[in-house]
Amino acid sequence: MAKATREEEIKAQRSDFGLRLSTSMSKFGPLCVGIDPHRKILSEWGYQVDADGAEMFSMRMLQAAHGRAAAVKFQTPMFERYGSKGYAALERVLYAARQMGIITIVDCLRGGLSTTISAIADAYFKPNAPLKADAITLLPYYGARSLNNLTDEALSYGRGVFIASLTSNSEGTSLQSAIRQSGSYKGKTVAYGIAGTAQKFNQSMDGMGSVGLIIGATIGQWITTGGVDPSKFTGPILSPGYGWQGAEAHDLKTVFAGTQGNVLVTVSRSIATHGPQIDKLAQATESIALDVRQALSEATKETASDNFAGDAVKHDVTAKKSKTNVHTASSAATQSMNEGK
Repeated sequence: MAKATREEEIKAQRSDFGLRLSTSMSKFGPLCVGIDPHRKILSEWGYQVDADGAEMFSMRMLQAAHGRAAAVKFQTPMFERYGSKGYAALERVLYAARQMGIITIVDCLRGGLSTTISAIADAYFKPNAPLKADAITLLPYYGARSLNNLTDEALSYGRGVFIASLTSNSEGTSLQSAIRQSGSYKGKTVAYGIAGTAQKFNQSMDGMGSVGLIIGATIGQWITTGGVDPSKFTGPILSPGYGWQGAEAHDLKTVFAGTQGNVLVTVSRSIATHGPQIDKLAQATESIALDVRQALSEATKETASDNFAGDAVKHDVTAKKSKTNVHTASSAATQSMNEGK
C-alpha cells in the first residue's frame, strides 16, 4: 500500500507542470507572452540599452501578461548580453513572475552531453535555484536521449521542458527533415525521432504531459517532410513564429489541425511595439490572445492531414508498412512514434 502511494506521489509530481499549464491555458487561453528586450525595442521605449532597461521592460510586459496570458517566456540571450548584471535582472523578473503566479518558461535552448548539462537543474529546477522557472527550452542535437537525465530531473521537481523539433527558422529544415541512418528511428526524420523520444515521457501521464516540443507556426509548407504529426503528441507544444515572424491564423490552423488544446503560441514583438504604456500593452495582449484562441479553436475541429491519419497516441497500435502507398507509410510512422519504438 505504501509503495503504491509513493508511486502515485511520484507520478503526480512528474505530471505537475503539464497540469498547471493546462489549467492556465484553460483559464487564460493559449497565448504565451514572449519577453524579449531587444535593443531596438528598448530604444523605442526610451529605455537605456542595458540590464536596467531590460528589467524595466520585462516588468511592464509581465504586468500586461498578468491575467491575460497562460504563460510568459524569457529570451535568455537578451539578458546575458549584459553579463552578470543581465543575469541578475533575469533573476529578479523571474522572481516577480512567481510572486504574480505567472507560469514562466526560460528560452535558454540548452543542450550538450548528459554529464555537463546536469548542472542546469541546479540553475532552473531545484527549490532554491537562482533562475527558478517552470520550464526551459532544450536543444537535442547531441542526441535526444542526451537530455533524458535532465528531463527526469525537471519532472522530479514538478517542472517541464520544451525540446526543439520543428523550429520556425528556415535554416533548420535540412537538418530536422534529414533521414536518420541508425538507431531506434532509422529511416525516420530527425524531427520525428526527437518527437518520439519526448512522447515516451508523456505516455504514462494523465491529461497533458510535462515534456513538450517546439514546433514553429511557420512550418506548414514542410510539415509532411518533417514527418511529425502535432495532433498525435500529448505534451504541450510551444509554437513561435506567429505575428512578427510571418505566421497568421490560417498557419496555426494548418500546422495544428486536430490538436486538442495543448498548443501554446508565443508572441513577443507584436505586443511590445505597443509599449511602453501598460494599458496599450494590455490591450494588444488581449486582442492577440483572442485571435490565437479563435484560430486554435478552429484547428481542433479540423481533421489532421491525410498524410498523418492514424489512431490516437494512447492506443497500442502496430504500425503497418507500405512502400507504395504514401498515406499508409506516413500513418505507420505516426503510430510507431506513439508506441515509442
